[in-house]
Amino acid sequence: MAENKTNPERNRLRKRYQSEIVPALMSERGYKNIMQVPKLEKIILNMRLGDIKDNSKSIQNAVNELEAISGQKSILTKAKKSVSNFKLREGQPIGVKVTLRGDRMYEFFDKLVSIALPRVRDFRGISGKSFDGRGNYSVGIKEQIIFPEIAYETVEKVRGFDVIIVTTAQSDDEAKSLLVKLGMPFRN
Repeated sequence: MAENKTNPERNRLRKRYQSEIVPALMSERGYKNIMQVPKLEKIILNMRLGDIKDNSKSIQNAVNELEAISGQKSILTKAKKSVSNFKLREGQPIGVKVTLRGDRMYEFFDKLVSIALPRVRDFRGISGKSFDGRGNYSVGIKEQIIFPEIAYETVEKVRGFDVIIVTTAQSDDEAKSLLVKLGMPFRN
């Protein structure tokens, strides 16, 4: 088996969560048990490919870009049924998706908050209103080129994707306080 050599800076957000954020949330919110404290469960990246009808090279480029951003193998999502108005056939690739958990999830969140979002033009923070009512947050990224893994010269088309952050919080207020402590730059 390969030995797991981890970089000491690799899990800095997870260590900060355990050492600083959990005690702060327990005292601030009055949680009696450490298991009540909300935490990140998973992060889902979803890129839709509706405009690439039958160009397999474009699909492969989108897959490679999402894999470079996430550091994990992505899967193609396929159409469940045919829709003639959209010239869509059942089984045709329509998107690419990655689900991140554990260390990769914390690494991606750290990269998103500290590197990628500040690179957005005229960035003033993200909306604090994109919660679903159950403590999960969604944000749309308009350009994949804000991530340092994507070389601007190799990009064939600027694509956006969705980032869904799933937490164990019971309400939007709990989830927002968790994400603020983790460094999410909300404007409202």
